[in-house]
Amino acid sequence: MIAYEMNLYEQKILSDREFPVQVFMNRPKGKCCYFDMHWHEHIELHYVLEGETKIQLNQEIVSAPKGSLVIANSNVLHAGYSEKTGSVMLVIIFEMEALSKELAEQNIIVQPVIQNDQRIDELMQQICEEQENQEAGWKLACKGALLSLVCYLARHYAQEKLTDRESIRRRKNLDRLNTVLRYIEENYPENISNSQLAELVHLSDDRFNHLFRESLGMAPLQYINEVRLKKAMNLLKNGEYAAAQVADAVGFSDYNNFGRMFKRYYGCTPLEARKGKTK
Repeated sequence: MIAYEMNLYEQKILSDREFPVQVFMNRPKGKCCYFDMHWHEHIELHYVLEGETKIQLNQEIVSAPKGSLVIANSNVLHAGYSEKTGSVMLVIIFEMEALSKELAEQNIIVQPVIQNDQRIDELMQQICEEQENQEAGWKLACKGALLSLVCYLARHYAQEKLTDRESIRRRKNLDRLNTVLRYIEENYPENISNSQLAELVHLSDDRFNHLFRESLGMAPLQYINEVRLKKAMNLLKNGEYAAAQVADAVGFSDYNNFGRMFKRYYGCTPLEARKGKTK
């Protein structure tokens, strides 16, 4: 069986003191999840240069056409989805404290989706050109444009300012989710109850369910079943096991129920997936 490690937390190390920023292009091919759900303390900007994308921010999925800026604030779960080839996104990742201790201390949460702002378009295009051409002083030019952008966002698109207590609470909740998701990855074939998961992170059932739904946009059982279905698909593609064996291996005791859920999720039957006839 294929081994998996689920960890939503992604550690970012930007060691270049002169340019503590990560800048790159995303060009997803076809319909796919082109970056998996994760979180970090850094701020992550996605500017759509061509086509369109969908980005999940906590439980909400936002559509972003050309010219949109999507902002994953610090300690926010985010993932990216593409519907077709041809989209191009400029991605910029940085830690606020490395650019401005003044703004970092204010714990500003910026509006997550911005469209039709000429000033933002100008600055993002400038960063894009500097990153692509990489002429003498390009890092300095990128940093200058990014500093202007950060200042502009703080002045015009600040949604709220978190207290230190709220910021710590958010981080603690994400750590709890990591613990729960790792447990699910290690034990998904077993019968896992909400109460077990809640007890794991020392929360009441109601508080745990609220936290899980608020963060991932679905109930714990739905998430567990999606994990099982994904494991099943990998095993079926391998072709080594019969569909009924796969169902049992990933934790479905009722094969008919497994078949219904699999077809609803993937658009094909387990047998079709095993034969490579997926849609």
